[in-house]
Amino acid sequence: MLKRFILTLVLLLTLSACADPDVLPALPSAFPSATPIILTVFPTWTSTPTLPATSTPSLTLEPTSTSEPTLSPTPSETATPEVTATPVKLRGEVLELANCRYGPGAPYLYKYGLVKGNRLEVIGRREDGKWLYVQAIGGNNPCWVKASLMQVDGDVMSLEVYYPEKAPLPKSPYYPPTTILSASRNGSLVEVSWLDVPLRAGDEEDENMLHYIVEVWRCEGGQLIFEPLATNDLSITFVDDPGCDQPSHGRVFVQEKHGFAGPAEIPWP
Repeated sequence: MLKRFILTLVLLLTLSACADPDVLPALPSAFPSATPIILTVFPTWTSTPTLPATSTPSLTLEPTSTSEPTLSPTPSETATPEVTATPVKLRGEVLELANCRYGPGAPYLYKYGLVKGNRLEVIGRREDGKWLYVQAIGGNNPCWVKASLMQVDGDVMSLEVYYPEKAPLPKSPYYPPTTILSASRNGSLVEVSWLDVPLRAGDEEDENMLHYIVEVWRCEGGQLIFEPLATNDLSITFVDDPGCDQPSHGRVFVQEKHGFAGPAEIPWP
């Protein structure tokens, strides 16, 4: 439409320049006939609107579970418990009237008497099995009796060794231990001497009690044997042969009716 309008206008202007001015009406003064009008026609561009880019939403995959996997614990090694042997206890019968003592030998203090025919528990022994640690059945006041005075139902050597660790001597509350003065050797003979610890009158068990107990673990025939010795003197001599795998040793107690003072260890020669 615009193009046609422009062509019509150009044609009219041309005719007006050539026609009789009396036939066609005069054009307005704003358009002088001598000056042609040049119209520049600009093409009209129809632009296609640009749509803003639409971003495609990204898909984020989330784990269906947020909990961490649970690992089964590795089984640990279970220590095998040690088997503790049950201490052997035997039963025995007293064969005749017997003295039961605080220590495993005749020199030790008297504790109480045992009547013939009594049934007792036998719970321990001296190393050589010659003295037994006994008590009333179900009782708790044990003492030492000579093995030859008991008829035991079983092997006494299957019992635990109770002296000295498991059945120590009762301590004297009134006297100090003695002091060892010397320990000398002459071949297989060992002599030990010590200081006197005099007793007050009345502190002897009886007139036959020996004041000093000398315990020795000495070598004899290639074996270490235990022997309790006793004396009222201030020295003692005994045999200790060579040839044992274990070292010989010994100690001295002061004995009085309330208990035992010491021990004083012998510096073995």
